Amino acid sequence: MTTTQRIAEFKPASQMETVRFKTIEVDGLEVFYREAGTPGMPKLVLLHGFPGSSAYYRLLMPALADKFHVVAPDYPGFGNSAKPDPAAYGYTFDKTSETVEGFLDAIGFDRFGLFMQDYGGPVGFRIVGRRPEMMEWMIIQNTNAYEIGFGEVWDGLRGAYWLDPTPETEEPLADFLAPETVKTLYQHGHPDPSLVSPDSWQNDIAHLRHPFATRINLDFFYDYRTNVPLYAEWQRFMREEQPHTQIFWGKGDIFFTPEGGDAFLVDLPDAEYHVLDSGHFAVEDSYLYIAEHMKRFYAEKRFYAERVGAAWAQHTP
Repeated sequence: MTTTQRIAEFKPASQMETVRFKTIEVDGLEVFYREAGTPGMPKLVLLHGFPGSSAYYRLLMPALADKFHVVAPDYPGFGNSAKPDPAAYGYTFDKTSETVEGFLDAIGFDRFGLFMQDYGGPVGFRIVGRRPEMMEWMIIQNTNAYEIGFGEVWDGLRGAYWLDPTPETEEPLADFLAPETVKTLYQHGHPDPSLVSPDSWQNDIAHLRHPFATRINLDFFYDYRTNVPLYAEWQRFMREEQPHTQIFWGKGDIFFTPEGGDAFLVDLPDAEYHVLDSGHFAVEDSYLYIAEHMKRFYAEKRFYAERVGAAWAQHTP
């Protein structure tokens, strides 16, 4: 008897929902990024925070890909991007924003919606501060731009390390990189922690085992002090430009207070504000809600309809 082996070709339900994993060289560094959706659709950029990577958006990207062309890069030193030696490479928010800007230029993203979570705020605000024409609309998710937004967890940074960066003031901060702490960061503030996949913190823990990871993250902790003097500039940008804005704020955030989310409404009174029963990593358990409202918001605003044109209409029921 003859047995014929047949190999089936896997075909995703929707080509637009397929996430691709790519790298591109920017300023001599390999930058890893995730991409979903169809070129020609409205562009959307997702910027991640500490201690993560673009993996934070692994669930959100397929949920957005039927309406947007979405990319999410890993910053140098994070995730699957290059991690040059901190002794020879300065890990700062200025340099990170320049690399991400170069990445966007390299892939042809010149006008896009900008989703900023945690570190994504300092990176994104720097980029659009230099080139405001790049941002079509703005999505804020638990990122800080106001003094009132700092929670108690920042006391060790603001009251010690930023004022006197010594081995003694640095040592307690290394606890933020411990596996149990990383797990706690992901679960804190979520009413049902079972909705947060262990893959989230395990992925970060794996990357934090890199030989340079501790130094990289401590360098970013110290450089975060440079963001605070820029808050007034970012607030003025929002107040004067009045970008179309959505805010999704996990009210149980371990890092940033609910008042920090409320503060955006002072400068952006017309922003659409969603308070979520979630934590700092709200995408983990609220990605379907976030995706649904992002798509609805964009469809209602019909930003630059003459440019989006048939591409948007083709995929709108």
